Amino acid sequence: MAGEHDATEFVDPDFIGHKVPYTASPQPKTSPFSPAPQRAPNREEVERKVADAQQKLAELKRAQEELERERATLEEVRRRQNEFQNGRQEIIQNLTRGIGLLEESEFAARRDAEQMARTITDFRTALAKVQAIREDAWSKESFSVELTRGLTAVENARMEWNAARLKLPLLAGENKPAPAANPAAVTPASLGALPFGQLCKMGLAFTLPLVGVGLLALGAFVLLLKRH
Repeated sequence: MAGEHDATEFVDPDFIGHKVPYTASPQPKTSPFSPAPQRAPNREEVERKVADAQQKLAELKRAQEELERERATLEEVRRRQNEFQNGRQEIIQNLTRGIGLLEESEFAARRDAEQMARTITDFRTALAKVQAIREDAWSKESFSVELTRGLTAVENARMEWNAARLKLPLLAGENKPAPAANPAAVTPASLGALPFGQLCKMGLAFTLPLVGVGLLALGAFVLLLKRH
């Protein structure tokens, strides 16, 4: 068995002589992988950052102005496209409608011109027949027959005149000629729409020649009876 333990047996005198007294905890060593400490920016750095920010704002403002100009240009192009499409559709409708109206008016005018040409020919024929009557050439024996012929020519010319007045309102004193009426297309419904005075004139125009011819025939018959 060992003897009692001596406290000084394991103490190194050299270590005790160089022992540094404890003052404070030592600063931890920095690792090479730890980030460097951030320092406050100085005045020059702040001014440089302000200048960079102002430059970026100016560039953004120029880009915004460029986009605004591009947008205005596109808006103008869209407005002109809409104007073109609307104007094209409008003028197509107007021209199509105008062509239809003018074609109808041209057809009516051509029909009226043809009707007028026929009426002029009929008027000239009737006028020649009436002017060809020579009362001074009538003899006593042929007086009744010649008078009947003359009255017939006059009544036929009057019928031609009245019929033309119905077909061509220009002859009735109106300024604008109306489309020529087709006598074959006259129906009871259309006659019923005419005024009573015009119906009387039409009836008189159609019946007067027959009455005149009948009276002339009656007169001639009476004269023949008196001679016998």
